[in-house]
Amino acid sequence: MAKNRIAQWIRPEVQQLSAYSVADAEDLIKLDAMENPYTWSSELIEAWLERLREVSVNRYPDPEARRLKARLRQYMAVPEGREIILGNGSDELIQMVLMAVVGPGRAVIAPEPTFVMYRQIATMLGLRYQGVPLREDFSLDLSAMLQAIQEQEPAVVFVAYPNNPTGNLFSAEAVRAIIEAAPGLVIVDEAYTVFADETFMPQLGDYDHLLVMRTLSKIGLAGLRLGVLAGSPAWIEELEKIRLPYNINQLTQVSAEFVLEQPGELEEQARLICNDRARLQKALQRLPEVQVYPSDANFILFRTPPGRADAIFAEIKAQGVLIKNLSGQGGPLADCLRVTIGTAEENHAFLEALAAAL
Repeated sequence: MAKNRIAQWIRPEVQQLSAYSVADAEDLIKLDAMENPYTWSSELIEAWLERLREVSVNRYPDPEARRLKARLRQYMAVPEGREIILGNGSDELIQMVLMAVVGPGRAVIAPEPTFVMYRQIATMLGLRYQGVPLREDFSLDLSAMLQAIQEQEPAVVFVAYPNNPTGNLFSAEAVRAIIEAAPGLVIVDEAYTVFADETFMPQLGDYDHLLVMRTLSKIGLAGLRLGVLAGSPAWIEELEKIRLPYNINQLTQVSAEFVLEQPGELEEQARLICNDRARLQKALQRLPEVQVYPSDANFILFRTPPGRADAIFAEIKAQGVLIKNLSGQGGPLADCLRVTIGTAEENHAFLEALAAAL
C-alpha cells in the first residue's frame, strides 16, 4: 500500500533520484570528503569554549546574523555595494537560488563532471538540467558552453572554480565569457578558493547577474555548516524571501565569529595543505600505473589502470584509508579515484596503501 501511495503522491523525478550517501569512515583514515585534516590548537579550543559559555541556547539566534556577516564581509573582501546571504552550507544556498527561479521549461546548466548537488537539487525541484561535458583533460569546453547557453537560455549557470571533483581551475577569461553570455544568474562556486588564490569576488561590481558562493567547510569548519553567497543587493533581496528564518543556528554564528576574529591559524593550515598537496602530487606522479591530474583544490584526482579502480579502492580501504571512488559515475570519470589532502602522516599511509594495491 505504501508503494502505491508513494507512486501516486511523490513526483516521478524525485522517485528516480538516489539519496546522497556518505561512506562510514569509522576506524579509517578519512580522506574522502575534502575536509581540512587539522583541528585547532588547545589554546584556541579553550578560548572558543569560553565564548560558547556565554551563549543562551534557549533564545533564537539573530535571524540576520549581522555580526557574523560583518566578519565575513571583511574576511572574504566582499566589495562595497554588494550584499551577502548565509546558508546552512552551500547546499542550502544552491537550493534557495533554484527554488527562486523554478518555472515551466526553465533550465540549469553546468560543465560536467562537477559538484553533484547542482544536478541533484535542480532535478528535485523539477528544473531541466543540462551538463556540458568538459574536454578529455577536464578543461572547460567554452564553445560547447556558449552553445548550450544560447540554445537553453538557462535561468542559472553554475561554474565551480576550482572544479570538483577534477580539482582544476578553469580559465578566468572563459568564465568571464560565460558570465557575459548568460541571460540569467551565474553562480561561481569558490568552495576551494583558499587553496587556489583566485577569485571572482572583485568582479561582483562588474556584473549584476554574477553571484559568488563560498563555504567555511574547506578551511576547517565543516561541522558548522556555513555557506555564503555574495552579489547584487537586488538579487540577494529576492533570495531572502526564500531563506527560512533562523537558518544559521546560534552556535554556528558564535563559533564562526570567534574563529574569523583570529584567522591566522586557518591561514596557516591552508598553507600546510597546499604544501602537502604539492608533495603528494609529486609522489603520485612517480607511480607509472596512475595518471595524475593537476589540482588547485585540497584534493587530487587520479586515474587507475583500466578496470582496476574498484579493486584498488577496496584494497586501500582494507588497509585503513578511505578515499573516494568516482569510477562508478562512468564517462570521463571511469577508472578515477580522488584523495583529499590529509596530514603528512595520513598522506604517507595513503601512498603506502596505494602502492600495495597497485
